[in-house]
Amino acid sequence: MNLTDSLRQLVGENAVLDAADVATRSAGYLRPDNLKAAALVRPANTDEVSRVMRWCCENNIGVVTHGGLTGLVHGGDAKPDEIILSLERMRAIEDIDPVQRTATVQAGVVLQALQEAVDEHGLAFPLDLGARGSATLGGNAAVNAGGNRVIRYGMTREMVLGIEAVMADGTIVSSLNRLIKNNAGYDLKHLFIGSEGTLGIITRLVLRLRERPTTTNMAFVGIDSFAAVASFLKHIDSALGGTLSAFEVMWQPFYRLVTTAPAKGQPPIAQDYRYYVLVESQGADRELDTQRFNGAMESAFESGLIVDAAISQSEADCQAFWALRDDVEQVLHGGLPVVFDISLPIGEMENFADDLRAALPGAIGDHKLWIFGHLGDGNLHVIVQVKPQDYLASRPKIEALVYTPLAAFRGSVSAEHGIGLEKKAYLKVSRSENEIALMRTLKTALDPKGILNPGKVL
Repeated sequence: MNLTDSLRQLVGENAVLDAADVATRSAGYLRPDNLKAAALVRPANTDEVSRVMRWCCENNIGVVTHGGLTGLVHGGDAKPDEIILSLERMRAIEDIDPVQRTATVQAGVVLQALQEAVDEHGLAFPLDLGARGSATLGGNAAVNAGGNRVIRYGMTREMVLGIEAVMADGTIVSSLNRLIKNNAGYDLKHLFIGSEGTLGIITRLVLRLRERPTTTNMAFVGIDSFAAVASFLKHIDSALGGTLSAFEVMWQPFYRLVTTAPAKGQPPIAQDYRYYVLVESQGADRELDTQRFNGAMESAFESGLIVDAAISQSEADCQAFWALRDDVEQVLHGGLPVVFDISLPIGEMENFADDLRAALPGAIGDHKLWIFGHLGDGNLHVIVQVKPQDYLASRPKIEALVYTPLAAFRGSVSAEHGIGLEKKAYLKVSRSENEIALMRTLKTALDPKGILNPGKVL
C-alpha cells in the first residue's frame, strides 16, 4: 500500500491529496511557487491528527503543519518525501464563554472569524494583523504572532490560556486551561507557542478575550525628527492613560509609496515629512475619550513634537488610515522585495536605518528601501526591493547588512514571523550558544526522530 492510501485509511478518502494535487496549491503569501510534498492530509479533529502522527512516527516520515500559509520565512515548506498536515478542516469555534471571557477553538479557525464571532458577545480578541482574513489561530500561536496592538495587549503568548497539542509520536497533551492564574507546575503551553510546529502540533486553544472597546480615536501624524517620534510615543502613551492601542510608524518613502498611484490610498497629510505615525486609542466613553485624545494631540503640537496631523472624524477615516498601513503589497510593483521583520531598541532605530541606507548602494547597486512597523513595541519591517535579475545575488548581501548590526545590541532577527528556513543562519545573532543548545535539547527530547517540521528553526 502506498503512502497516500495509508493516510486515507486513517482519515478518509477525501481528506488526502496526492503529490500531483499538492503541486497545484500556492506555496503561500507573496510566493510565486507551488507546494511540494508526497501528500497533504487534512484531519478533522485532534484524534485524526494523533493517528496520522503515530503512523508517520512509525514510518519515519517528516510532517510539516500548515495553517493559513501567511508566513514569510518558508516555515511551511515541505520536501517531496514529506507530508503536509493542513488544519484547514479544523475550523470549529467550540465555545465562547462571555462570563469567563474565553473562547475555545480548533487550531484552523481563521483569526477574523473569531474576531467577528466574539464581537456578537460584546467581546474582543485583540490580536490583529493584516493577514487576519487568512491567518489561523493555531498558526498565530505557533509563531507567537504580534501584529498591530502589541503595545497594549502583548503578543499571542499573552492571549493563550490553554493548548491541546499532538506530539511527534501521536501522544495527545490536552492542557486546555481556562484560568488566568494557574501556577500548578510547568506551564506546558509555552513549549508550543512560538515553536513553529517543531515540538508539537497545536490542535485546540483556549484564548483570553477582552471587553470590546466601543470608541476609537485615531490620527495620522507628521514628524520631522526621529527624536521627536520617540518623545511623541512617551507623551501620547502617558497622556492617554492606558488606552493607546497602536503606534505605527512609517519612514517617508513608505508613506509616499502607499499614497501615490498606483496605490489607491490618499494622503491624509502632506508627503513632505520625514516620519509618519498612525496613532490609535480605544476606550468606552465617546465624549471623554475624544476630549482626552484631542487634548493629547494639541499638547503634542504645542510642545513641538508633531508638525501636522489628520484626526479621524468617523469610522471610515479610521479604516482609511489602517488601509494605508496595511497596503504592503505595493512593494511588489517594479521588482522583487526582500522582506525583514526585526526588533531593536527604539534608541537604536535611527542609526540602524541611516547606516543601512548608506550601505546598500555600494553593496547591491540600484534598489528601493522601505521601512515601517510597530515602532511602539520595537518592531520594524524593512523591505529592500531589487530588480528580478539581481535578486539571487543581492539577497545574501542584504541579509548580512540587515542582520549583522543587530548583534551589537541583542536585537532580534525575528520580531514576529519566526525563523523557519530563511533565518536559521542568523539565529546566533539573537540567541547565545547556550540558548541554542537548550533548544536542541528540547527538540531531541520531544521529537527524537526529528519528524516535526524538519530542518526549521535549528
